[in-house]
Amino acid sequence: MEKGFLSIVLHAHLPFVRHPEHEFFLEELWLYEAITETYVPLIHMMEGLERDRVPWRLTMSLTPSLMSMLRDGLLQDRYVRHIDKLIELVSKEIERTRFMPQFHETALHYYWEFTRAKDTFVNRYHRDLTQAFRRFQDKGHLEIITCGATHGFLPLISRTESAVRGQIETAAKLYEEVLGRRPIGIWLPECGYYPGVDKFLKEQGIRYFLTDTHGILHASPRPKYGVFAPIFCPTGVAAFGRDVESSKQVWSAVEGYPGDLDYREFYRDIGFDLDYDYIRPYISPDGIRVNTGIKYYRITGDTDDKQPYVRAWAMEKAASHAGNFMFNREKQVEYLHDFMGRKPLIIAPYDAELYGHWWYEGPDFLNFFIRKSAFDQKVFRLIAPSDYFREYPVNQVSTPSFSSWGWKGYSETWLSGSNDWIYRHIHKATLRMSELAGRFRGQNGVVGRALKQAARELYLAQSSDWAFIMHTGTMVPYAVKRTKDHILNFTKIYEDLMNDRLDEAFLRDLEHKNNIFPNVDYNMF
Repeated sequence: MEKGFLSIVLHAHLPFVRHPEHEFFLEELWLYEAITETYVPLIHMMEGLERDRVPWRLTMSLTPSLMSMLRDGLLQDRYVRHIDKLIELVSKEIERTRFMPQFHETALHYYWEFTRAKDTFVNRYHRDLTQAFRRFQDKGHLEIITCGATHGFLPLISRTESAVRGQIETAAKLYEEVLGRRPIGIWLPECGYYPGVDKFLKEQGIRYFLTDTHGILHASPRPKYGVFAPIFCPTGVAAFGRDVESSKQVWSAVEGYPGDLDYREFYRDIGFDLDYDYIRPYISPDGIRVNTGIKYYRITGDTDDKQPYVRAWAMEKAASHAGNFMFNREKQVEYLHDFMGRKPLIIAPYDAELYGHWWYEGPDFLNFFIRKSAFDQKVFRLIAPSDYFREYPVNQVSTPSFSSWGWKGYSETWLSGSNDWIYRHIHKATLRMSELAGRFRGQNGVVGRALKQAARELYLAQSSDWAFIMHTGTMVPYAVKRTKDHILNFTKIYEDLMNDRLDEAFLRDLEHKNNIFPNVDYNMF
């Protein structure tokens, strides 16, 4: 009999980036890279576990914006074009490195990975990876949870209830449409909790959410078991808190496993290293060098003299680190079990893109860990958060504190001098959306289409990703433009509706470009 439980939770999210007005758009690479380096490798890992009859249980969020992109025909076609170019490039690399043994084996590895990724994407799941994850959920291995519709940071858009309700209700409806059931759990965007948000979760039948450590530790009254057991909000919705120790061992690039010297170096890519004329057909059409995903060096150390990547060495380290991670969780669970007098639950949440994209060997680490946990120990069992209620249906009632998993734990990342200007516009647009919904309730035809598109533009403006990018200082012009464009699009629709002068050509263009949530319900405002 196990002494405790471990829940590994992967948060799969990308902002909605889709630009049919351009033949090539740089930021769309975010999705293509994530498919090749994270989502497909995770699917392969899950298929291998299933094939080998390994008992496993994981939790994974699929945010509505990500699901919308994964199901979009234009982006699916563009991904196939992208992976075809990579296969063409790596084929040339195999030839180029024929007499460079330190790189040739790695080039062959990439060829195998890229061709396998294309086969999985095109032939086995018919370009829709959401159905791959749905299959694992239907078989009871994977618990898929939802998120805010466009990952809006709920504490800062909560001036009106309709903004929060809209983010959550729209997400729940899309989840049901794509995955065939209602969501049981939610990854609050940026783990952003404020007291009272749980009532909107309860309205949608959501039983639990995840928050950061201090959201539970500072709850009122103070939780008896800290983050190692859920607490029930007064509404009955459960809150699970992140365990710092297990999280830090993985995500920290300084202290964690991903910084090991034998792992692949993320920042050395042939898109920047090779001769410009050779690489030009495979980078941005305007000549800007970009990452291709083909990287030949290992981390090596704090030096510019990077050494060639050796895949076998990296796999040995991944297996070793998986064993170390399992050992640490065993000792942690044993100590907590004796101290608490009940089975502890360790919640270990991570950005899914850490596994594969940032930490190339991450999916292999996870694969090794799950297999070792299934056969080499009996101290803890992998479960999804909802499974915990079967053993412990009664838990302490307490109200978590305002919190997030951003810098310093509250709102500074999304409310700083670089991005605070956006909120007065978002709040005003939300109030205007409520005004439109009240005035034109139940309208169909072109007016109904305009109201739906207004809701889409508002949701896209609310995305926390734009404020995050502005704060971190990467791709800032794009984030600013996206925020302004969605607010301006919304404002024009609002003014046109209020003045009975709809511009149908403008509306058609927006419906073509910003087509997220085809069945959006503007009446919820």
